[in-house]
Amino acid sequence: MKPECTLIAYLHAKPEKRAELLEILHGFVKPTREEAGCVDYHLHVSDDDPNLFVFYETWRTRKDLDEHLRMPYLTSFWERRLDLLTQDVDLQFHTMLSDMS
Repeated sequence: MKPECTLIAYLHAKPEKRAELLEILHGFVKPTREEAGCVDYHLHVSDDDPNLFVFYETWRTRKDLDEHLRMPYLTSFWERRLDLLTQDVDLQFHTMLSDMS
Protein backbone atom coordinates (compact mmCIF):
# COMPACT_ATOMS: atom_id res chain seq x y z
CA MET A 1 0.00 0.00 0.00
CA LYS A 2 1.36 3.40 -0.97
CA PRO A 3 1.25 5.97 1.85
CA GLU A 4 -1.40 8.63 1.39
CA CYS A 5 0.12 11.52 3.27
CA THR A 6 3.47 13.16 3.80
CA LEU A 7 4.07 16.05 6.16
CA ILE A 8 7.13 18.26 6.17
CA ALA A 9 7.23 20.48 9.23
CA TYR A 10 9.65 23.40 9.66
CA LEU A 11 10.43 24.66 13.15
CA HIS A 12 12.56 27.77 13.68
CA ALA A 13 13.99 27.72 17.21
CA LYS A 14 14.69 30.81 19.23
CA PRO A 15 18.49 30.61 19.60
CA GLU A 16 18.28 30.73 23.39
CA LYS A 17 15.68 27.91 23.35
CA ARG A 18 17.45 25.68 20.79
CA ALA A 19 18.71 23.04 23.23
CA GLU A 20 15.35 22.79 24.99
CA LEU A 21 13.47 22.51 21.70
CA LEU A 22 15.86 19.88 20.36
CA GLU A 23 15.33 17.74 23.46
CA ILE A 24 11.56 18.02 23.06
CA LEU A 25 11.70 17.16 19.35
CA HIS A 26 13.94 14.15 19.95
CA GLY A 27 11.33 12.98 22.46
CA PHE A 28 8.71 12.78 19.69
CA VAL A 29 10.64 10.30 17.54
CA LYS A 30 10.28 7.01 19.42
CA PRO A 31 6.57 7.25 20.34
CA THR A 32 5.65 8.52 16.89
CA ARG A 33 7.46 5.68 15.14
CA GLU A 34 5.44 3.27 17.29
CA GLU A 35 2.11 4.67 16.05
CA ALA A 36 0.30 2.20 13.81
CA GLY A 37 -0.08 4.59 10.85
CA CYS A 38 3.49 5.88 10.82
CA VAL A 39 5.54 4.80 7.81
CA ASP A 40 8.53 7.15 8.26
CA TYR A 41 9.33 9.83 10.83
CA HIS A 42 12.66 11.64 10.68
CA LEU A 43 14.05 14.68 12.46
CA HIS A 44 16.58 16.85 10.61
CA VAL A 45 18.52 20.04 11.25
CA SER A 46 19.43 22.44 8.46
CA ASP A 47 23.06 22.44 7.30
CA ASP A 48 22.79 26.22 6.86
CA ASP A 49 20.87 27.20 10.00
CA PRO A 50 21.40 25.30 13.27
CA ASN A 51 18.12 26.72 14.60
CA LEU A 52 15.99 25.27 11.80
CA PHE A 53 14.60 21.80 12.47
CA VAL A 54 12.63 19.77 9.95
CA PHE A 55 10.43 16.74 10.39
CA TYR A 56 9.83 14.53 7.36
CA GLU A 57 6.89 12.25 8.02
CA THR A 58 5.06 9.70 5.91
CA TRP A 59 1.70 8.30 7.02
CA ARG A 60 -0.54 5.52 5.74
CA THR A 61 -3.55 7.83 5.70
CA ARG A 62 -4.42 11.43 6.46
CA LYS A 63 -6.59 10.09 9.30
CA ASP A 64 -3.48 8.49 10.86
CA LEU A 65 -1.63 11.79 10.61
CA ASP A 66 -4.54 13.74 12.11
CA GLU A 67 -4.66 11.28 15.03
CA HIS A 68 -0.91 11.71 15.52
CA LEU A 69 -1.26 15.49 15.71
CA ARG A 70 -3.72 15.05 18.61
CA MET A 71 -1.45 12.76 20.64
CA PRO A 72 -0.96 13.86 24.27
CA TYR A 73 2.81 14.12 23.92
CA LEU A 74 2.30 16.68 21.14
CA THR A 75 -0.48 18.73 22.70
CA SER A 76 1.71 20.22 25.42
CA PHE A 77 4.22 21.26 22.75
CA TRP A 78 1.50 22.87 20.63
CA GLU A 79 0.32 24.87 23.63
CA ARG A 80 3.75 26.39 24.28
CA ARG A 81 5.38 26.26 20.84
CA LEU A 82 5.55 30.02 20.41
CA ASP A 83 7.70 30.26 23.56
CA LEU A 84 10.29 28.10 21.76
CA LEU A 85 9.96 29.27 18.16
CA THR A 86 10.61 32.50 16.28
CA GLN A 87 7.49 31.86 14.17
CA ASP A 88 4.71 29.31 14.12
CA VAL A 89 5.37 25.82 12.82
CA ASP A 90 5.19 25.66 9.02
CA LEU A 91 3.25 22.49 8.16
CA GLN A 92 3.33 21.43 4.51
CA PHE A 93 1.15 18.50 3.46
CA HIS A 94 2.05 16.47 0.37
CA THR A 95 0.85 13.45 -1.57
CA MET A 96 3.49 10.91 -2.57
CA LEU A 97 3.54 10.20 -6.30
CA SER A 98 6.37 7.65 -6.46
CA ASP A 99 6.42 4.16 -5.01
CA MET A 100 8.24 3.54 -1.72
CA SER A 101 10.72 1.11 -3.30
